Amino acid sequence: MNGCVTEASSLLSPFDESRKVLLIGQVVTVLTGDRARKFVPAVKEVELIEQTGGARYRIPVDGSNTPFAVFIPPGRYEMTRVKIHEGPFLSIADLGSSFSIEEGPAKFVGTWRFGVESPRYGRMVFVSMVLDDQGRQEAENEIRDKYPTLVSDQLVTVLPQPAEMQSRLYEVAPYPRISRYFRRHYW
Repeated sequence: MNGCVTEASSLLSPFDESRKVLLIGQVVTVLTGDRARKFVPAVKEVELIEQTGGARYRIPVDGSNTPFAVFIPPGRYEMTRVKIHEGPFLSIADLGSSFSIEEGPAKFVGTWRFGVESPRYGRMVFVSMVLDDQGRQEAENEIRDKYPTLVSDQLVTVLPQPAEMQSRLYEVAPYPRISRYFRRHYW
């Protein structure tokens, strides 16, 4: 636990997850517009809030075109925040899609596509969540290859709503990593 956000359980410790449901999805990140930096954007994590209890969960993502799989308890969730890294640069956007997870077999939440604008003031991220058969097969095959006992034959599809949105990206200054000479604020 970090602050008041709980790290969603990864597939490395599935044995103590008796009432939790396996959530499978895929994240694709693209840069829309000109490339002003030598770094390509990559989603680092997505934050979910369970609406009835208020518990916050982080879904770690390992790249720009990779599937993810985590265990979360059943409930109604809202996707509230996404962190996007571009090399040493970090941007955060607030989102507002929700979905419901019931007990039972593993759930596929679709392919989450994040289109990030070129670096400039007022930069936006465009999010669309689609049911992509190819993305579902890739995610399912990767999970089955790594952990064949975790995914049952039945995989239920749940798509967050609204499936398309846009939000403003806010740059986060990496203050701990830069020297005092370059800091603008001293408070």
